[in-house]
Amino acid sequence: MSKIRQVSGDERLHTAFTLYPYAFDATPSATAADELRGVLPYHEDNHTLIVEEDGRTLATVGAIPMRQNLRGRAMGMAALAWLATRPGARRQGHGRQLMQQMHRDMLDKGNLLAVLYPFHPAYYSRFGYIGLPLNRTASFTPQGLAPLLDVTLPGEVSWQSIREGFDTWRAFQRQLLEHRHGYMFTPDFRAARASNADDRWLACATVDGEVVGLVTYRVDGYGGTLHADELLYTSPIGRALLLQFLAQHAYQVSRIVITVAPDEFPETWVTGLEVLTSAEATFPASPPMMGRLLSMDALRGLRCAAARVEVDVVDDDLLAGRYLLDGTDGTITVTATDATGPTPRATLTAAGLSGLAYGVLDPLDLVARGLGEVDAEAAVQLRTLLPRCTPHAFGKG
Repeated sequence: MSKIRQVSGDERLHTAFTLYPYAFDATPSATAADELRGVLPYHEDNHTLIVEEDGRTLATVGAIPMRQNLRGRAMGMAALAWLATRPGARRQGHGRQLMQQMHRDMLDKGNLLAVLYPFHPAYYSRFGYIGLPLNRTASFTPQGLAPLLDVTLPGEVSWQSIREGFDTWRAFQRQLLEHRHGYMFTPDFRAARASNADDRWLACATVDGEVVGLVTYRVDGYGGTLHADELLYTSPIGRALLLQFLAQHAYQVSRIVITVAPDEFPETWVTGLEVLTSAEATFPASPPMMGRLLSMDALRGLRCAAARVEVDVVDDDLLAGRYLLDGTDGTITVTATDATGPTPRATLTAAGLSGLAYGVLDPLDLVARGLGEVDAEAAVQLRTLLPRCTPHAFGKG
């Protein structure tokens, strides 16, 4: 008979690690075992579960303990990953049991949110997950940014290896966690992968000694492409300083490719900039992230405009119940209730509520997508409490 148990440390090598490389990596090479042992430190405090039967691992899932900003409040978030099942044991419910157990475990550890990259979105939607917007990729020539070279900006940009600038990079990420909706902050044991990398530069923009923007990047060769990771900044000056720095690579590289937030508009950076901005969702290779609430406590204390609504959350083992969401004092309070009152009513699935919380859905989207039933007045109240806003799912580390 199969059972679920937690594994850790070197035990992962002959349990969980026997499955997820098969599911997510290329066919192993002769050095695969050494490579897996080499990544063990980056799993140090991950929560790893397996389904085991007669000493054999049938399925596994892991979770990285992280932090995420939800509408201005940083809270515990679990990044679920590596859900894999042995081919002969698939379609037997092992994945469902692991997901349900992992949700309970992560909630017990104080995590209020969960995110993942889905191999099959419809599968995860049944567990209360809703799709989040993809980050964009902007591609342009460095010459296109040339007009910025004629602008005198306060501040300066320095560059160094990511290993040398690791502490600065982490401190800036921690700062963004407190202010940017959707931003994610990895634990130290996971972020250490960046400090151990030898293929990244770090460009850091400062004004009066304060970091206002940074970006990590690599150059694949003379006349080639400068591949930049997430463009991070706290002000337009920070962004302009970094773009000015990139413009200085004209005639060194022929193209710049950079990751930007979903609501970034590169075509407005410089007048007449020829740029290709794209986001491609494919499954399973390039899926948009999905997220969900693990607890109604994720909504408590969020800043809002004055509104009040009663909601029934259905079809979810973590969130199901009737709640009064009251924002009349400027922050949301959540009260479980059995009584109906004069407030507007809405019926929501966990995915529907998560879509409202992350700001990716309007109340009427829930009706259109079959994620809830919301009358006109309840829609007004929900739209006031949880208005649309774009999560920046940066900081993956």
